[in-house]
Amino acid sequence: MEVIRICPSILNADRSNLLAEIRKVASADLLHLDVMDNRFVPNFTFTFDESVDIIEKSSLPVDAHLMIENPDNDAVAYAQAGAASVTFHFEASKDPLGTLKAIREAGARAALAIKPGTPFAQVQSLMSNLDMLLVMTVEPGFGGQKFMQDQMEKVQQAREFIEGLPEPRAWLQVDGGINLETISTAAQAGADTFVAGSAIYGSANPAETIAQLRNAARDRNELG
Repeated sequence: MEVIRICPSILNADRSNLLAEIRKVASADLLHLDVMDNRFVPNFTFTFDESVDIIEKSSLPVDAHLMIENPDNDAVAYAQAGAASVTFHFEASKDPLGTLKAIREAGARAALAIKPGTPFAQVQSLMSNLDMLLVMTVEPGFGGQKFMQDQMEKVQQAREFIEGLPEPRAWLQVDGGINLETISTAAQAGADTFVAGSAIYGSANPAETIAQLRNAARDRNELG
């Protein structure tokens, strides 16, 4: 049975009381930290110093998703600051292989994200050098968007390729519009790691929702 990982996004949390918001999702696997610079995407979230503060205070390992320009210069700093996993966008990188290696050397899992318009074929040659591939199921930049069903073919392509790689195999993450319905679809396509924001933080009981999401993904993953 595949390991299912649930990663609540604090983009949808109450930022005035983040420590309490993180405690609400203590049963999750990683805390997803969306870092946006208002250049690569049209939104701004956390400065580097604010990100470091969250990384240091979080009781959960932090999954940093960098939606920023020039990740080749900046991504390794998040790994050095203690993020468990650092994801940067293929579209923003001039040297993805070098950046993946630098993140790993700094002690974090190295991950690459692709936007909806980027085919899996463009990153296929990098798959043996990364620890996680993030397939965006919305356009990056804002929470609360509708899940893009047409990205499931890309998830399937990635899963088939990952299965042909030697152990340890990369995790396959999806991010965008994940809820109790769409997580089943993404799990059946082959995803094993799921970012959910509004579905968790918009619920009356985040811990219960995390359990429900995990069960829905596990059940569908087993069927798939």
